[in-house]
Amino acid sequence: MRQTTIAKKVHNVGIGLHKGEPIRLTLEPLEAGSGIVFYRSDLGVSFKAEPKNVINTQMATVVGNEKGYISTIEHLMSAINAYGIDNIRIIVDANEIPVMDGSSASFCMLLDEAGVRELDANKKALIIKRAVEIREGDKLVRLSPSKSPKFDYTIKFSHPLIGTQHYVFEFSKKVYLKEISRARTFGFLKDVQALRSMGLALGGSLENAVVIDENKILNPEGLRFENEFVRHKILDAIGDLALVGAPILGDYTAFAGSHDLNHKLTLAILADTKNLELVDLTAEVVREYQKVFA
Repeated sequence: MRQTTIAKKVHNVGIGLHKGEPIRLTLEPLEAGSGIVFYRSDLGVSFKAEPKNVINTQMATVVGNEKGYISTIEHLMSAINAYGIDNIRIIVDANEIPVMDGSSASFCMLLDEAGVRELDANKKALIIKRAVEIREGDKLVRLSPSKSPKFDYTIKFSHPLIGTQHYVFEFSKKVYLKEISRARTFGFLKDVQALRSMGLALGGSLENAVVIDENKILNPEGLRFENEFVRHKILDAIGDLALVGAPILGDYTAFAGSHDLNHKLTLAILADTKNLELVDLTAEVVREYQKVFA
């Protein structure tokens, strides 16, 4: 398999979740070996999508440096990961990626518009060779060897409308589009009110998030899936893991995971070469992990 980029430049405009202001998003093709590069057009600052460039994981995954940052990258990164795009330039004129409808579906449509183009360089993948786990209290995230990579996620909330939800997603673009991409981010009304008092979540609305009060879902259309909450957590994890810079061939397992635990997991995996093997995606490897590339 060859490395890929998008076939043409595409644009979109959406609202920023935290500032509530319009943000112009542009995706551009890049040559082989460039990776995923973020660019703040208002500041003239670039940074690569790499674990070492993650500077905050409190409410979203944020990449940047001393000159600037871009927040809430995980939904777009999730779509880029699912489409198998290796090289792309992401340009915004503000400090966050637009939230769109709170899922990655709009980004998938944007990538469909752009198309995918092969480049004259071998595609790489990270094969997980031994299990690596990050645990904090009863929360954990883990990557382990597998011939049929999947995301196995469990969430547990005291809220009666969520409770314990478990979902297993066997990774492929086709299934991602159908089962994961439309799952929206969610939040509790009391938390939204607190965030707005701090000047955050100003762009949040029922059009870009599932909002829950003490006993009901406030969105008039209800949920897109009965277990939309755990599906969205998988969407986030796919985006967070994309920061390693290559498809991960291994099982991801999480119980009450988070952006922070996902970030720590990517750092731990890359910290020891015994954890992984970086390989060219030859026909033999693709056959061995055929479900991933379906």
